[in-house]
Amino acid sequence: MKQNLLILGGTTEATALCQALSAAGIDGTVSFAGRVRRPLRQPLPQRIGGFGGAEGLARYLRDHAISQVVDATHPFAAQMSANAAAACAAEGVPLIALTRPAWQAGPGDDWTHVPDIAGAVAALDRPSARVMLAVGRMHLAAFAPNPQHFYLLRLIDRPDGPLPFPECKIVQDRGPFTVEGDLALMRDHRIDLIVSKNSGGTGAHAKIIAARELGLPVIMIDRPAIPARRELHEVDEVMAWLAHDGTERGV
Repeated sequence: MKQNLLILGGTTEATALCQALSAAGIDGTVSFAGRVRRPLRQPLPQRIGGFGGAEGLARYLRDHAISQVVDATHPFAAQMSANAAAACAAEGVPLIALTRPAWQAGPGDDWTHVPDIAGAVAALDRPSARVMLAVGRMHLAAFAPNPQHFYLLRLIDRPDGPLPFPECKIVQDRGPFTVEGDLALMRDHRIDLIVSKNSGGTGAHAKIIAARELGLPVIMIDRPAIPARRELHEVDEVMAWLAHDGTERGV
């Protein structure tokens, strides 16, 4: 059967996979949620926007004769991953996740684990501090109950409207980042504390290493629950799966 992939993208891993698929001559489409205004250009056709839940995604799989789905979304895109699992199960389309291993605390790390954004907001109910808030543009408003802090915000896109923080600094940048750069950023802004999602991977890990070197505490937001699915961590592994396991529908 001719392969026609759907790649659920938005990560550096998805971009690397699209490059490998293009080089191998494998057809497919990469889909973005649309949260980043100018996503990186891909060597495969792109679509932007939602599908209309699991039912809409299942309809898309049927209408476009999708042979396999690769979920290469961000580890915190739990709803999209749940929709992909449900739609692929309903249509008998093979699904694989290309995802990053979660970060693990090591010697010298000072982490406080919280289960979600609300837990991070609660953990910041404390005297004023200078906080590097690395949670992405979509969640900033949730931290309005703690206006006592200075917030350093590193974002790909500037927020659409005013922020609920009396004191903050926006740095527009796109990873991957370096330890040297993040050390300088934290020192320049006299950061006391980092709030981070456990995104995993290497592209944003620099801030975690920098926090360790500076002896700064990290409020680490644990990953959301995602339905069970097979997960791979390397592009080469996904390419091998596509050549073997992923060629049989329903696997």
